Amino acid sequence: MLVPITDAATLRAAHVRSRVVAADWREGAGYRQAQAAFAGAGLTARQLARRAAKLLRDDQWIGVLIEPLLAALGEDDWFQPPLRVSRDPLRIGAVLFDDPQVTISATVLSADVLASLPPAESVVVPGRLAVVRYCRGGGARLRRWQAEAITGAFSAENAAPCRPIKPLFLRDGDVLLVDGRRQASVIEGAIADIVTITATIRIDSAPFMREYAVSDGNLRCIAALDGQASRAQMLLAFLRHHGRGDAGPSLDAASRDPAYFLRWSAMREWLSSDVAGALPRLREMVDDPNEQVRRAALQMLPLAESWSPCPV
Repeated sequence: MLVPITDAATLRAAHVRSRVVAADWREGAGYRQAQAAFAGAGLTARQLARRAAKLLRDDQWIGVLIEPLLAALGEDDWFQPPLRVSRDPLRIGAVLFDDPQVTISATVLSADVLASLPPAESVVVPGRLAVVRYCRGGGARLRRWQAEAITGAFSAENAAPCRPIKPLFLRDGDVLLVDGRRQASVIEGAIADIVTITATIRIDSAPFMREYAVSDGNLRCIAALDGQASRAQMLLAFLRHHGRGDAGPSLDAASRDPAYFLRWSAMREWLSSDVAGALPRLREMVDDPNEQVRRAALQMLPLAESWSPCPV
């Protein structure tokens, strides 16, 4: 039985021991093997996915990676593993490896909780490429849907419905490439807990997560996947709110961002603060690749061209 720590000195000592083990672990063979697998500049998402699949197919690697942590837990009741852990009634997960290009996590899904859930009414296209090893498939079935690719012309207003594609039955040891930029999936029918190791590719992702209705495949909503674009929207609003008349170059750059919602958000803030300065770029945006941006620019252009400053 664990004995509660009642003094600060004991707690600090446990923390120091955990930090030492964590530092050694990150220099160990398992972690270094993951680092080597994804080393290199200019790799595409597909290249990283192929490397991830090779790593996850290695039956020895995951044992080498986590054995030092399991040993430390066995020797020290107060060892704190250097892992980010998330837990809810359905799953418990931990991030095993994280770098700017790839995140590897382990997850256990509860078959009992899965069985108690109502049928899915919607599915999510998460926006990123991933490779999943089903260490234990749990006898489950993977229902799958295919959505359109997001191009510069994508519009939420007239998005094509997603469509169901052939489901897969999960077997122990399966390693699957999941293109979450276009695919959604739901796990059903598990008769035992499901254990997965997932490598999520963080580059070349779609700009949005998308949610579709199962009943008819229609798009329900989208959410920005790129936190940087969302932060940029707030910063642009901040510049306009504080009357920064020198923000033109920043607004111009943001109006050319790959995320179409940020392009128009930048133009909207620009027009609110400096119509004359924004007008040349607004004229260019009537030929924007995105239909919604083109329509908004066409509607705004006559107003902007007829605008004149207040003589007062």
